[in-house]
Amino acid sequence: MKVIVVGCTHAGTAAVEQILTKHPETKVTVYERDDNIAFLSCGIALYLGRIVNRLEDMFYADPTTLEGYGAEVHMKHNVLKIDSKNKKIVVQDLQTQEIFEDTYDKLIMTTGSEVGVPPIKGMDNQRVLLCKSYAQAKKIYESALNYPSIAIVGAGYVGVELAESYANTVHEVSLIQSRDQILNNYVDDGLSQEIIDKLKEHDVKVHLGERVSEIEDGEQLTIKTKAGHDYKADLVIVCTGFFANTDLLRGQVQMDGYGAIIINDYMQTSNPDIYAGGDSCVVKFNPTGEYRYIPLASSAVRQGTLAGINIFGNIRKYMGTQATTAMEIFGYTLAETGLTYKKAIANGINADYVVYKDYYRPNYMPTTDMLTIYLVYDKDTRKVLGAQLFSKHEVAQSANAVSICIQNDNTIDDLAYVDMLFQPNYDNPFNYLNLVAQMAIDKEDKIDKK
Repeated sequence: MKVIVVGCTHAGTAAVEQILTKHPETKVTVYERDDNIAFLSCGIALYLGRIVNRLEDMFYADPTTLEGYGAEVHMKHNVLKIDSKNKKIVVQDLQTQEIFEDTYDKLIMTTGSEVGVPPIKGMDNQRVLLCKSYAQAKKIYESALNYPSIAIVGAGYVGVELAESYANTVHEVSLIQSRDQILNNYVDDGLSQEIIDKLKEHDVKVHLGERVSEIEDGEQLTIKTKAGHDYKADLVIVCTGFFANTDLLRGQVQMDGYGAIIINDYMQTSNPDIYAGGDSCVVKFNPTGEYRYIPLASSAVRQGTLAGINIFGNIRKYMGTQATTAMEIFGYTLAETGLTYKKAIANGINADYVVYKDYYRPNYMPTTDMLTIYLVYDKDTRKVLGAQLFSKHEVAQSANAVSICIQNDNTIDDLAYVDMLFQPNYDNPFNYLNLVAQMAIDKEDKIDKK
């Protein structure tokens, strides 16, 4: 069988490794228009914050890795056209400009995503930068060395991580967000405010409800907002989200309204000979059961691996995702999974939430840290829908535990009394996940008694 992989970041790399590890007789050809593969863009903030010294360490594979498995890898080759009816592609060698055709039996579309460029006047200014790729990260790093003040437009994960990195490297930082909270896809209002407070403690200026309309050139850039305010900075980094890079298959496979490829449980598109994975396609979001566009490296690796398995038949189903993520900010861990309360209500779920605030382990221990947990649940079914955790204590693995609960349709009653270890170094006789679920049960019991 001849397989062509178009695009090779996380999902493409995983697909190639899976295919050639299990089926080394397969002819696998990779076409990648960039000069690198497998770049961990989530590590950019670590590099900019001087925590990681070499940006090159953010590559966990290279073309020779895939060639070692037996793949034929063509870097700096841009796929110009996919003819799914005839199973052909048209490719251009970006170095020689030669254009040629290739054919396939199965095609895996792992073209990833592009940074969304908002309709802001002045985006073409050389001091206005985007942040996702290796080349963009290098440009940001080099530019920031010469500029003391930086404005970041967009306060999702990337924007907040960059704000922390530049605050830690003694830059003057402004974080400008169009919404009325930061991290609006990940946390609820109360926890958003806690993180804003941490940013302000480190002199980051946070501006909410400010949609940028124009970036005006000058000795300093002037960032103008629709609310009528002006902000000054030497350098602007725009982090307003991503969109699926799927134009090559537009009109040939089914896509959602945002251009993300729709897949079935086996990573197969509406064309049975084309599979997709990673940021180019949707994910099954288990808390709602819907297919949504949620670009994450964790999903990309899983989907790419499954595409590599299932091109040989419907072998292993895709389990879906809870979109579990985590970040470190000023020594605190923020981890979340599933739905926020606000998102649950927006999805028409009869949801509620409880907030747990206490020390993660007994007070008699030499040290301990305060822990905040938001637990979101369905009042009708009592199923766990989501959780957000914030502490100096490492709580990322607790978010993974709640992710499993959501995956398995567990209820607050299950979580409240599920067996968890007790050891004073780590927690109390009831783990804090038990305790927050017991709070939810108490809240529902009080409602039932009224």
